[in-house]
Amino acid sequence: MTDLKIGVIGIPGKWSTEVLADALEERTGFRAVIDMGDVSLDLETRTLKAADRNLCDLDGLVIKKISQEYSPATLDRIEMLRIAESAGVRVFSRTTSILRLVNRLSCTVTLANAGIRMPATCVTESETEAFAAVQRFGSAVFKPLFSTKARGMTLMDAASGEDALKSSISAFRAENPVMYLQEKVNLSGRDLGMVFLGGKYLGTYARVAQTDSWNTTILHGGKYEPFHADEDLIGLARRAQAPFGLDFTTVDIGLTDNGPIVFEVSAFGGFRGALEGASIDAASLYAEHVIAKVLR
Repeated sequence: MTDLKIGVIGIPGKWSTEVLADALEERTGFRAVIDMGDVSLDLETRTLKAADRNLCDLDGLVIKKISQEYSPATLDRIEMLRIAESAGVRVFSRTTSILRLVNRLSCTVTLANAGIRMPATCVTESETEAFAAVQRFGSAVFKPLFSTKARGMTLMDAASGEDALKSSISAFRAENPVMYLQEKVNLSGRDLGMVFLGGKYLGTYARVAQTDSWNTTILHGGKYEPFHADEDLIGLARRAQAPFGLDFTTVDIGLTDNGPIVFEVSAFGGFRGALEGASIDAASLYAEHVIAKVLR
């Protein structure tokens, strides 16, 4: 038991937030779950307050969930936490690392610059270019720049016909002026979550579709299953997460007929998939990792 005060940024009542707070409380005797929607920043006094607690007085903050859904406002919440970092609070993962991941395009560009193989991708504000990309790919998944668990993603197919496709693209662009689309690849109903703590590989779980949905997310009926990854696959995931310097993350990988591809690196990682699919108690391991780093 230590006397450290380490809070959890998350969604009160949500399983992953609460199990992490439980794990930290068990080891420190201190518990604080902070919803960023309740936080106020005063730059004159350089305080970051949630109710009567100044987060700048804590020893550490672990960001499990910055908001229920991603949006450009999510970046503002992360920027606010930079004040706590400046005051000497250890934030996990670092705000600069998370800022590069919440925006899907920022994550993709970093992966591309690191030479990581991904689905063919087009980013454009032009409906003409988006139409040409779908024709080239055959079918494509249009993805909002800010989203989780496949929310807002739309599958478009060149076979739907020119008028229908152009109409769908126009409707998507009305909500997403910068269009991000990737070639739809055949995953045979399964993709992988590869778990890392402080850059160290912990294990892999699979998300397996249980319906005819084109994606495997749990939100769309998928379920978690164990998966044994070989050294080549582990090496790919390790290279993908390395540029971000995260304390805890999950690398999403698809297995295609032409080899594995990386979809994204998670800003916060998934506890439930790690536990149910790979028997990894990520909350306990993460809590111990955080405490060890704060005590250094």
